[in-house]
Amino acid sequence: MIAEQGEHRAFVKRNTNETKIQISISLNGGHIEIPNSIIGKERVGSGGVATQATSAQVIDIHTGVGFLDHMIHALAKHSGWSLIVECIGDLHIDDHHTTEDCGIALGDAFRQALGQVRGVKRFGFGFAPLDEALSRAVVDLSNRPCSVIELGLKREKIGDLSCEMIPHFLESFTEAARLTVHVDCLRGFNDHHRSESAFKALAVALREATSPNGTNDVPSTKGVLM
Repeated sequence: MIAEQGEHRAFVKRNTNETKIQISISLNGGHIEIPNSIIGKERVGSGGVATQATSAQVIDIHTGVGFLDHMIHALAKHSGWSLIVECIGDLHIDDHHTTEDCGIALGDAFRQALGQVRGVKRFGFGFAPLDEALSRAVVDLSNRPCSVIELGLKREKIGDLSCEMIPHFLESFTEAARLTVHVDCLRGFNDHHRSESAFKALAVALREATSPNGTNDVPSTKGVLM
């Protein structure tokens, strides 16, 4: 893993025999870019469903798995991040390595961009509905990785993404970001809605947890979060 840090920004590369990933993230939004695309310039900013550019945010997600792109897009949008994700994975095998490694790389990018947990609320919670579905997420910037993900999905796949990989992406993200995360879908019968409401709830919780608390203190009785 190669990472470069800035003011709540990070650029991460993760290359394995199974995937090649580049991620640029800014937790505060704004302009970001990846200087040397690995997926071809014709695809970057091509106006797909996981591409959005405003004065406040730049989001461009290309994992090769459409529903995964859609979920990461929702996470970035409602967290207030600018985020570019490029992945070339071994999708001729299945979606496992791409999904897991994107979660790991995004978690590492988030951790690098956040830096020392100081002057932020640390804890965040969020609820998000999507039609009949309702999800709750609770986050602690604890530097102690732990995740409890209960989405209650019943379908085998949504688009080209295996439903078993949806909680696994969140678990991989949590582990690499060194967060404590609880995400529960409380109700709903449509698995697309259940999944998307969960990612949006997590985004709301992350946005609160990383928001300033008006001090420069480490929000811990230990005095450190490491």
